[in-house]
Amino acid sequence: MTVKLSLADLGKLQTNVAVPRYGRRDLRAGILHFGVGNFHRAHLQVYLDRLMNAGRDRDFAILGAGVTPYDIKMRDALAGQDWLSTVVEQSAEKSEARVTGVMADFLPPMDGRAIVEALADPAIRIVSLTVTEGGYFVNPATGSFDPEHPAILADASNPDDPKTVFGLMLAGLKARRAAGIQPFTVMSCDNVPHNGKVCRDAVAGLAEAQDPGFAQWVRGNVAFPNAMVDRIATATSDRERAITRDTFGIEDAWPVFCEDFIQWVVEDNFPAGRPAFEEVGAEFVADVTPWEMMKIRILNGGHAIIAYPSGLMDIHFVHEGMENPLVRAFLQKVERDEIIPVVPPVPGTDLDAYFRKVEERCLNPKIGDTIRRLCLDGSNRQPKFIIPTIADRLKAGKGIEGLALESALWCRYCFGTTDSGAAIEPNDPNWERMTATAKAAKDDPAAWLGMADIYGAVGKSAVFAEAFGRHLKSLWQGGARATLERYVAA
Repeated sequence: MTVKLSLADLGKLQTNVAVPRYGRRDLRAGILHFGVGNFHRAHLQVYLDRLMNAGRDRDFAILGAGVTPYDIKMRDALAGQDWLSTVVEQSAEKSEARVTGVMADFLPPMDGRAIVEALADPAIRIVSLTVTEGGYFVNPATGSFDPEHPAILADASNPDDPKTVFGLMLAGLKARRAAGIQPFTVMSCDNVPHNGKVCRDAVAGLAEAQDPGFAQWVRGNVAFPNAMVDRIATATSDRERAITRDTFGIEDAWPVFCEDFIQWVVEDNFPAGRPAFEEVGAEFVADVTPWEMMKIRILNGGHAIIAYPSGLMDIHFVHEGMENPLVRAFLQKVERDEIIPVVPPVPGTDLDAYFRKVEERCLNPKIGDTIRRLCLDGSNRQPKFIIPTIADRLKAGKGIEGLALESALWCRYCFGTTDSGAAIEPNDPNWERMTATAKAAKDDPAAWLGMADIYGAVGKSAVFAEAFGRHLKSLWQGGARATLERYVAA
């Protein structure tokens, strides 16, 4: 029997599906979240579900919000099932489903007045967000907030009618200050280095353009804890809907599929209060930097190393890339020779064991993670996940052969065809620029490294340029497979 997901029919679900042990009447919104997507529902909502099932913190339910057309689609899907989500956690050996019910409501996306009114409510003590790596208006070349971005300029000129997440936050903070209400804590859940600081720079940077005095107040009174978040949650397609229906008997318009691994390390800076996430697996620390660098460089950097050779060799799934001996050998050599040696120690963590866990996760066939997803948005991801490691190694006078090859593979991928000649569909917000530059780099590698907003000083290094150009020439002459064979055998 198949049951359409709803509050009324939770009792009709199969006994192998975990359901909330709390009711909607028990919940009160305490967290407003921007960007209700699959990662958010597989991460923050899962931690909250664990807590609420234990009878804790039911006044920290989620109030959804959004500023994009994507948010409208998500709201429509969740509204039809009483804001419930089916989360399917998958290891290589088994799949388990749970229904989470921690969302109390979802505001109409892009309704600025309703969102600001909610932000001004003293019941909202945390504003969390998942707006992706590229959503913080950062100039990749400087690593700093970009006050000249058109969306920021528009909000700076129209503070009473904001369109961005950060403009809406500022309007809510102004209303709270005027009413004598304690500021909410802003909690980024995005995969961005020092995400709390980056978020603070965006909020305060926009405030600076509107009212410098208010910007100073924001910096002095609003908490922006840094956090390291980690869980693979894949895009939802008809495949995931069919598995949810056929395996677990649930009709869910937008189920969430994720790996069974989950991690969250957070700086404990929540003046307005927070849920007891440490009771359900989160780790609170004074400084998240060591965990953050470990994850961004070893895991996210590793994803890039897997992604681009696999993409050029027409490999579809991540686990299939990992099963390719050349791709896996490439990953292991770059990680162990170049990445892990420049990752600072992490308290209580063996970096080699962490990398082995990364390999295990990437080999999981159940999750169905795609090479295309790992290749996505390189223009935003490379400056965060790969280029800082190259910079550290160049500064220390250490070798960069493998990382230069990764960069050449990315350039070759952005040309827009695989080694077999198959077209690569646009896979970057700046795809036209990346493709045009990759075409120019086929004859002149310096054209690629000349993207100063991406490579910065690394692009000016003669050592890096020589290795990059040599590898790019090899990729065009012999393809990814032959180039990897030479590198791995060296």
